[in-house]
Amino acid sequence: MDREKTSNSSGRKRRTVTLRDIGLATGYSANTVSRSLADKPDIAPETKEKIRKAAEQMGYIVNASASFLRSGVSRIISIIVGDISNPHFSVMVKEMQTLLQKKGYTCVIFNTEEKPALEKQAIITSLSQNVDGILICPCPNGEENIAFLRSHHTPFVLVGRRFFTQDTSYVICDDEGGGYLATRYLLTMGHRDILFLNGPGGISSSAERLLGYQRALEEANVPYRSALVRTVPIISGKMEEKILQALEDGISYTAILAFSDLVAWQMICLICRRGQSIPKDYSVIGFDNIKTMYPLRLTSVSSSKTTMARRAVELLLGKLERRSEEEKHFVLETRIVEGDTVSRRG
Repeated sequence: MDREKTSNSSGRKRRTVTLRDIGLATGYSANTVSRSLADKPDIAPETKEKIRKAAEQMGYIVNASASFLRSGVSRIISIIVGDISNPHFSVMVKEMQTLLQKKGYTCVIFNTEEKPALEKQAIITSLSQNVDGILICPCPNGEENIAFLRSHHTPFVLVGRRFFTQDTSYVICDDEGGGYLATRYLLTMGHRDILFLNGPGGISSSAERLLGYQRALEEANVPYRSALVRTVPIISGKMEEKILQALEDGISYTAILAFSDLVAWQMICLICRRGQSIPKDYSVIGFDNIKTMYPLRLTSVSSSKTTMARRAVELLLGKLERRSEEEKHFVLETRIVEGDTVSRRG
């Protein structure tokens, strides 16, 4: 029998409304009530409507745990990301949640702060809540967490990042191509000394964007200088110190390629605080093409966040509907969106 705790207007707990209560109020058995609320085809539409109205009026709330025990389906999807305050993630999460709600799923969202321990806890909590599937942007060096997730056989899809050591379904952008395009764009504008503020190691997008950066330099016969590649945190509020170090180290550069738009805007703010300006003193390119209300339009590497979200949801639903057991991979194209933060050198 389904039971849920409810409260009256004063906040005090009142007796739980059960299937039997609805049956007594409508003249049907608890089994008929249960099958009506589950929209079973063997119950007449007028019966379903009568029972649904009564359940709503009585304040009945479905017991998700009991429903899962009966059907093995929770209709819950877990979405796990590194930093929900980053617009790149919030745009995708909103799109995924909207798409899943249209399919009758409820979403629970976890923020890992890019920490493996918090990611592991998010996975454990999701599994303990019997979610039907998981959409996850894995944190740096999170291979063990993904292996743990695989061992529990709950369908999942990686979003935005992948691991080369594990064959899993994923949707990512062409990170190497994006790093190459951004670096080549700066080179064609006359820049030779390009500071690359890259993300942490252990993230596929960091490694691949660095490869693109190196490829563009090599193609242009510009020597690669390791001193111009700096690793910075990618969580809001935690990157300023590392960026300041790059500004104050005395290394020479005229342009900056940032791992994300969030990093790029932090860099721009610190440069302006020093009395310099963009793009007069430095040219800057970000990654993600986040729309903002800042007076400058950031030049950025773009791939469709809505397409990434939709593809990820489609992949996960395919797994849930058992249309295919095969792991599938999608790599989305990247392009340069020109703004006001890059100027020609010389």
